[in-house]
Amino acid sequence: MSHDQASYLELLARGAAAEAYDRPVLLARASGAGPDELADLEQAKQLALRVRAELEGRRRREAELSALFETAHDLAGLRDLDAVLRAIVQRARSLLGTEVAYLSLNDPSAGDTYMRVTEGSVSARFQQLRLGMGEGLGGLVAQTARPYVTDSYFDDARFEHTRAIDTAVKDEGLVAILGVPLMLGSQVIGVLFAADRRARVFEREQVALLASFAAHAAVAIDTANLLAETRSALAELERANEIIRDHSGVIERASEVHDRLTEVVLRGGGVHDVAAALSEVLDGTVEFTDEDLDATGADGRAVRHGDDWVAAVSAGGELLGALVLRGHRDLDPVDQRTLERAAMVTSLLLLARRSAHDAEQRVRGELLDDLLDAADRDPRLLRERAARLHADLDVPHVVLAARTDAPGTDTPGRGISDRQSADRRTADRQRLWSAASHLAATRSGLAAARDGGAVLLLPLGPDDSASDLARQTAKQLGGTLRELVTVGASSPVAGPAGDPSPIAGAYAQARRCLDALRLLGRAGQGAAAQDLGFLGLLLADPGDIDGFVQRTMGEVVEYDRRRGTDLVGTLDAYFASGMSPARTKDDLHVHVNTVAQRLERIGRLLGPDWQSPERALEIQLALRLLAMSSAVFR
Repeated sequence: MSHDQASYLELLARGAAAEAYDRPVLLARASGAGPDELADLEQAKQLALRVRAELEGRRRREAELSALFETAHDLAGLRDLDAVLRAIVQRARSLLGTEVAYLSLNDPSAGDTYMRVTEGSVSARFQQLRLGMGEGLGGLVAQTARPYVTDSYFDDARFEHTRAIDTAVKDEGLVAILGVPLMLGSQVIGVLFAADRRARVFEREQVALLASFAAHAAVAIDTANLLAETRSALAELERANEIIRDHSGVIERASEVHDRLTEVVLRGGGVHDVAAALSEVLDGTVEFTDEDLDATGADGRAVRHGDDWVAAVSAGGELLGALVLRGHRDLDPVDQRTLERAAMVTSLLLLARRSAHDAEQRVRGELLDDLLDAADRDPRLLRERAARLHADLDVPHVVLAARTDAPGTDTPGRGISDRQSADRRTADRQRLWSAASHLAATRSGLAAARDGGAVLLLPLGPDDSASDLARQTAKQLGGTLRELVTVGASSPVAGPAGDPSPIAGAYAQARRCLDALRLLGRAGQGAAAQDLGFLGLLLADPGDIDGFVQRTMGEVVEYDRRRGTDLVGTLDAYFASGMSPARTKDDLHVHVNTVAQRLERIGRLLGPDWQSPERALEIQLALRLLAMSSAVFR
């Protein structure tokens, strides 16, 4: 090997540029080398250039393989998709030696493709570019799933040029562009590009290299999507676990509330026991109230009422009361439902208690009705029925007749229809019967609804009198109903179980006493016949009252009946005004001559001495008895 040939080995060893391989030939020619030597040198040069090209190719492939390995390594430790895609674009630009590299992704919802990552770009318009499917070189790659390369973009007619794309490419100054598809199976998800701002021919190896990077980018995107789906699934699973835990806590607390309330109901507890159990479960103070709270509705929902929570206790649209939770300004939905559930249980307890009370009231009323209407009942059966109601019919009893005297109970008021007035009277009688039944139960007695009012049969204590019972009953019933209740009492009846027949007569006596009290203007009071003096003696034993009235002023009554006049009313007004014709005419709203004429007619019917003190007293008593006869002596 000559010295000149050895110089090519030196050039290969130090990786000299291709131009340096011409120097040994030029030096040999300058030194006068012969043709054979020059031919050998030329042959050695060509061989050295081939070796150099092979070495350059191997170094390039090693660099490409190293870049691909680094990319695969990045994918293995994928944390940030954007960072991995930027690394792929940067390495593609570096290995292909292009001025610009970029990556676009398809948008299935919009039906186009958009820029995702750019490297070396200087145009904002280009970085925000969106390409329709089939538009531009990238749109063509995305549509056909095949690589495309152009040496001169604006002179290439193989793809559709649009004004927006061409303007963006022109702003960026690109000329030569290579695009390869990003594939997931047979689906194109985007395009990876390498581009120069000058004319350039991309070799087949460069197309294959960019395709390899595109494959890595597709894997990175798919992996990132899978990770995102996994994270989303994990997040949803965690939320589901939280919901399950919450529901489990709700179920446990609901089970605890159910157990506590069931225990209260089974052991016969009342509404206050429910409130006490709920106080422990909700860690607060729960109270039952029957007051009318404006914040409550009839739907049983727990609502805020100031600093408290209130759940209405209702049934069939009727508000029975409310459960009030104090000490909890904020209440979670679980505790709200717990309070509402307890309100429902409370309403059921109240309805059950009311049903039992109503049933007991009916039984007490039926027994008293039998005593009043069926005097021939078997005493043994009467005693057994009374014993079940904790009543002792072998001790003295008093019969009491009670009636409300609320305004408007007898006649319709202004603006109130007959139907409304009747409904009101029915409601008042129902309330009176309910209150009388409760009072009778507390006194080991009986009560029933009768004749528009209530009748009670109460035991007479050793230190009590019929008058005492009448006054106490009027006071207690009036206080319960918050209105006037008038009560008339009979004389004591000894041991009604042995002989119930006196009960009916005692009831008649109590009713006469009741009506007398109302006619005497003593509504709201209680009294027995002996409290009414001479009138009381007549009430206790009516005797010949009708005969007395007939003998005293029968002719006047008969005259009114035949002629349709009101001489009886004139007499009553005359005595009420102190026997003054002037005041009588004012009370009757007639002329004084009319009064004089009526008094003259009365004188002719009753006789000239009818105004004497003795006759006047008898006439006034007859008037009072006559006024009461239609209401009392039936």
